[in-house]
Amino acid sequence: MTDDPHYQDAAVALTYDGERAPTVAATGTDDIAREIIRIAEENGVPLYENPELAGILARLDLDEEIPEMLYRVIAEILSFAFYLQGKTPHDAGRGNPDD
Repeated sequence: MTDDPHYQDAAVALTYDGERAPTVAATGTDDIAREIIRIAEENGVPLYENPELAGILARLDLDEEIPEMLYRVIAEILSFAFYLQGKTPHDAGRGNPDD
């Protein structure tokens, strides 16, 4: 958070199917951002906080693939998120490996 009156909380949800580049599944600021975060927390989705990155991703349209310049940083974030869930990128789009 910041005391800057022009600052807005932003949240972006990405989806990754293991075949294409990650895409924007949801994006919003302020109340919508808090709702995106609440839903992610309720569903055990790992969260990563980076206001600058969220601001860049929030400019993309829904279902738009992330730009190539962000591949590396998003790959590192997704790799860590998969690790936290006991998955690998190979498991993307398969749901829970225990199912």
